[in-house]
Amino acid sequence: MKTVEIIGYRRANLGKNDSQKIREEGQVPCVLYGGDSQVHFYAPVILFRDLVYTNEAHFVHINIEGEECQAIMQEVQFHPVSEIILHVDFLRISESRKIKMLIPTRLVGQAPGVEKGGLLVRKRAALKVLALPKDMPDHIDIDCSSLDFHHAIKVGDMNVANLEFLDPKAAAIAAVEVPRAAKMVEEAAAAAPAEGAAPAAAGTAPAAGAAPADAKKAEAPKKEEKGKK
Repeated sequence: MKTVEIIGYRRANLGKNDSQKIREEGQVPCVLYGGDSQVHFYAPVILFRDLVYTNEAHFVHINIEGEECQAIMQEVQFHPVSEIILHVDFLRISESRKIKMLIPTRLVGQAPGVEKGGLLVRKRAALKVLALPKDMPDHIDIDCSSLDFHHAIKVGDMNVANLEFLDPKAAAIAAVEVPRAAKMVEEAAAAAPAEGAAPAAAGTAPAAGAAPADAKKAEAPKKEEKGKK
């Protein structure tokens, strides 16, 4: 897995006002967990570009005023409107201890269902895995070459050496679905015969040799006139 370096500086003061001032100066407030104590520091926002805005997972080499360690980004907070990075949490790691990470998924292979007009949908953008740092991949390839209509690849189908998948086994990762437009056409075609059958039943033809009801009504007055004469 690739590594991104973050160079930081210890924070002298903590609190909302100090954090806001740090952000206004183009820095990001951070916390490093996993050691004997938490370390509060800040780092230039430009250094987070290759760590946050990417479709691959990374390790982080943190250098805080000469004190270095290996870590992973555990959580990142964004402003709800501007999407500016507000805060980042890091977790110190050890080569001999397993860690949990979210690893992005990448769909590969040509799905037969797509060739038939289906739509390949990625249900999970990342998977939660447990492994030693040396076994963590940048991303996980999901082979879709066997996916047909209404078929899905689930977490329980995954088998990658040295990786333990922590998401529910029944959770779908990728599936081939019928496009919405095609579904509407299918539903319309299925409903058409049923709609056409109703008028036929209401307008059933009279039996052979039977006189129409209106004709019978027209004959009745004529019989009464003969009786009067």
